[in-house]
Amino acid sequence: MDLTAGGARTVSVARSERTGLVPAGTVLAGSVISLIGLTWDIQWHGDVGPDTFFTMPHLFLYSGSAISGLASLVVVLMTTAARRAGRPVDARVGGRAINVFGKVFAAPAGYLVTGTGAAMFLLYGLWDQWWHGLYGFDAVIDSPPHIGLLLSITLSIIGTVMVFAAAREHRWGTVGVVGSLGVLIAFSTVTVLGLQQIDVDGLDVVSVGIALLSVLLVSAGAGFWARPGGAVRVAAALAVIQAITWWFSPWAAEAYAGAVGLPMRDYIDGVPAMPSMMPMALLPIAAVLEAVYLLSRRGWSAGRVSVLAGGIGGLLVGASMPIQNAIVYGADRMPWAVVFATGAAGAVIGLLGGFAGWRFGGMLGLLAPAKGDNAHA
Repeated sequence: MDLTAGGARTVSVARSERTGLVPAGTVLAGSVISLIGLTWDIQWHGDVGPDTFFTMPHLFLYSGSAISGLASLVVVLMTTAARRAGRPVDARVGGRAINVFGKVFAAPAGYLVTGTGAAMFLLYGLWDQWWHGLYGFDAVIDSPPHIGLLLSITLSIIGTVMVFAAAREHRWGTVGVVGSLGVLIAFSTVTVLGLQQIDVDGLDVVSVGIALLSVLLVSAGAGFWARPGGAVRVAAALAVIQAITWWFSPWAAEAYAGAVGLPMRDYIDGVPAMPSMMPMALLPIAAVLEAVYLLSRRGWSAGRVSVLAGGIGGLLVGASMPIQNAIVYGADRMPWAVVFATGAAGAVIGLLGGFAGWRFGGMLGLLAPAKGDNAHA
């Protein structure tokens, strides 16, 4: 065996690839299962009607979070055991270990965030069950416990992004960052439904929220790679998710309704509810942002370029969403006043999203050990 520093590093990288892929893939699988449950549940509400707590879509939603939480717990316990035994802990497996409750536990940063989100999901799930017991059927998606559940899953997916970012030396690490950021954008389009309570005449507030989070997460992909292609990869991941769920959601709702003997509503429009909320124009918009990022090669600072790109991205996403909604739902006329107002608001909020996303992507890059580092914490 090669005992030089280079040889030891090669062995460490190979070992981290074997030990890190299984838990990372498990938490991502949990996120995808929750995404399936969410898009199915939303379609059910529109095509069939209110539901109870114990339904198949809810089973997917809850089991996905449980899978991510249990996988994170196993990694935390294994990391704690290794730390107490005096064995080195590889930072490529979820990031640097953080002491929890003093030094009772040692938790890799990514798995700590994922596990915390899963634990919060359990608490909000109990609240949701109480809510069902008190009020019966669920009539809306943006009830208080549902918003809490969505925010909890969002936190878990952020942790999943961190887990894969720490393993960026491996191909599966970079692919996982792309996939998990795509899943995160998909989830965010539902989370922003909580903004429906803000009523501003002539402005699509939900679309402004979608513009902010879409730009932020696409910019995070660009900041993570810090070279051309990051934004387009994340947007392409969302396009794949949107295409698959566009077919799956209506089919699953109808098939499950038939299986349990419930009729479909007579006035359904046939539009996949959750996929239609995802920005369809995000992929070409990401290509525009990639062109803006090239300004950094002409002496512009990365911070200035990220703000400019965010503003342009927010404008385009914000303006495109009312147009998308009008086309998808067959509106009689295009709401141009709403298009312009939402685009302008998206541009303003996009400035923040572009800067914050770029910085977030840069921080994700810091989770991975530097080349030459033995990666042991």
